[in-house]
Amino acid sequence: MTKRILLILISAFVLMFAVWYFFLQEDNFIPRPKGYFRIDLPEKSYRVYESACPMQLELPNYSKVELFKDRMSNDSCWFNVYFPRFNARLHCTYVPVNGNMDKLLHDAYGFAAKHEMKATALKRTPIADSTNQVYGIVYDIEGETASQLQFFLTDSTSHFFRGSLYFFNSPNPDSIAPVLEFLREDIMHLTETITWK
Repeated sequence: MTKRILLILISAFVLMFAVWYFFLQEDNFIPRPKGYFRIDLPEKSYRVYESACPMQLELPNYSKVELFKDRMSNDSCWFNVYFPRFNARLHCTYVPVNGNMDKLLHDAYGFAAKHEMKATALKRTPIADSTNQVYGIVYDIEGETASQLQFFLTDSTSHFFRGSLYFFNSPNPDSIAPVLEFLREDIMHLTETITWK
């Protein structure tokens, strides 16, 4: 009989503890904020890239150049700067200026403007380096767009270079923001180090 009473008392105690733990502790519940993976960014370091195009620029050591030999010709050359760690590519196009500056500028403005429908903001940063004859605009495109950063550079007479940064994942602005800012610094470094040949 005492075993039975002891078993009933233990069962009652466990039941009371379970009720107290699961139903009466609601005031202590703390929701956890949504988190993202930690992104380890590499240390900044650059190398000089001698392009097949008539230009030279500095690219990050953690990037790879993908050439499109079938797209190289006297009138243009195309290549990607691939960032494998971030699943991102900077699509680059060089075109010589032959009386077509208006069309090239119109196309560059148009490519950036295509993203305005989904963009929450479009910021323009002018580039003007009269020493190296480099002029252009960097477009920061905020929001859930396919390309968050685009730019064009020119010397206004002979050379025109355009780039668009794409991440190959869903365009969640919050999750790619640290990587975008990191790669933006690399693109700004590119604009400061480009020289025409």
